[in-house]
Amino acid sequence: MEEWPMKKIIAVFLVLFCMVVFTAPARANEPNDATIIGDVLLARPLGLAMIAAGSVLFVVALPVSLPSGSFRNVGQRLVLDPVEFTFIRPVGNFDYRLGTWQRGDDWTN
Repeated sequence: MEEWPMKKIIAVFLVLFCMVVFTAPARANEPNDATIIGDVLLARPLGLAMIAAGSVLFVVALPVSLPSGSFRNVGQRLVLDPVEFTFIRPVGNFDYRLGTWQRGDDWTN
């Protein structure tokens, strides 16, 4: 007789688990308050530091990257990607694909 309530409890937990799992992707694009605060207080200042460091490294790498023809790729990785991460990416959206805004795709996703 005691097994029956345990089976009901397990069934209720399984139903709740399925509801949470299947609704999670629908809410995945909505940043919560903690994500936004972490982005503004940690990720954006880190992005600014990466822009400064990447710009210095880009200038240092120019003598090597210009003759080899790889300066665009080096500039993209060291300067433009941190700029996009810091200023173009929507606040709280860490699923953003870098390089989207230059291709003309919908960069608000």
